[in-house]
Amino acid sequence: MDKVKPAIDFDWTLMRSFLAVLDAGSLLGAARQLHQSQPTLGRHIQVLETQLGTALFERTGRGLTPTVAAREIAEHARAMQDAAVALQRELSRSSGDLTGTVRLTASQTVATYLLPPLIAKLRKETPEIQIELVASDEVKNLLRREADIALRMVRPEQESLIARKVASLALGTYASKKYLKAHGAPTDAMDLLNHQLIGYDQVMTILKGFRAFGETVSRENFAFRTDDNVVQWEAVRAGLGIGFVADYLAKTDRTVARVLPDFQIPDLPIWLTTHREIHGNPRIRRVYDFLAAELATVLAKDAS
Repeated sequence: MDKVKPAIDFDWTLMRSFLAVLDAGSLLGAARQLHQSQPTLGRHIQVLETQLGTALFERTGRGLTPTVAAREIAEHARAMQDAAVALQRELSRSSGDLTGTVRLTASQTVATYLLPPLIAKLRKETPEIQIELVASDEVKNLLRREADIALRMVRPEQESLIARKVASLALGTYASKKYLKAHGAPTDAMDLLNHQLIGYDQVMTILKGFRAFGETVSRENFAFRTDDNVVQWEAVRAGLGIGFVADYLAKTDRTVARVLPDFQIPDLPIWLTTHREIHGNPRIRRVYDFLAAELATVLAKDAS
C-alpha cells in the first residue's frame, strides 16, 4: 500500500509577501507595496521556501525570477488572497459604524495640492474616520483592496467597480512671471516651440496633444523633462520654462501667469471609483459622497 504523503504545513500569511514579490519582481518593490522593510520580505520568502521545501525565486542581477514551482503556486495563492479580500469586504459591508480607516489613492498632484484641504474638512465633520492617502500616478488595483476609493483620470473597465465622473480638470499653458519678463510671452501655438518648454520624459500625453493640433514635436522640443507632475509644477514656478498645468494648481501661485488662453487643451475627467461590494459600507460611502460633492464644487469654482 502506498504511503500517503503528509500535508505540507505552511504559514498562509506569508503568501501575501510571496505574491507581492512575484508581482513587483524584486524585494524592494514588494517592500514599497506592503510598507515593510526589504529584509523582512526577504525573510518571509526564505521561511516560505523552507516550509514548502522548494525554491520560489532565482536571484539574478535584474531582480528575482520566479521558478516553475512559484508560477504553479501563484494561482492557488491568488485564490486564497481573493477569498480573504471577499471576506474583508463582507465584514466591511455589514458594519454600520463610521469609525475606522478609508484608504484613498490619487495622482501625485491631486493628492498633494487638491485633496488635503478637502480631507481636513472631512475630518472636521467626521473625526471618527481616519484617512490613508496613496499619492501615486500608477493605477491601483481596487479589486485587491490596495485602496478603497480611487481618483482616476480614466474610467475603469471592470464591471465589479462603481465609477462616477465627478468633475473635470481644466488645463492650460503657464509660466512664471519671472520667465515671461526674461523671455517674453509666446504669440501663438507655433511660437511655443521657440520657448523653453517643460514636459514629460517617457509619458506621451503632451506630444499627442501637439499632434492633435497638427504640430509634430519630439521630446527634444522640451528643455526640461520629467514624468513627475509635482516636479513639473515646481519647475514652472522656478522659471525653467512654459508648462502645461491644471488650472486649479496654477491659481495657487500668483507668481505664475497663463499664456495663450485661446490654446485649448482637452480637460481631464475625474472618476471617483470604488468596489461595488463595499460601496454600501457607511464609512466608505460617506467619504465617497463627500469627495464627489466637494470636488465638483471646488473644480467648478476654478473653471469659472
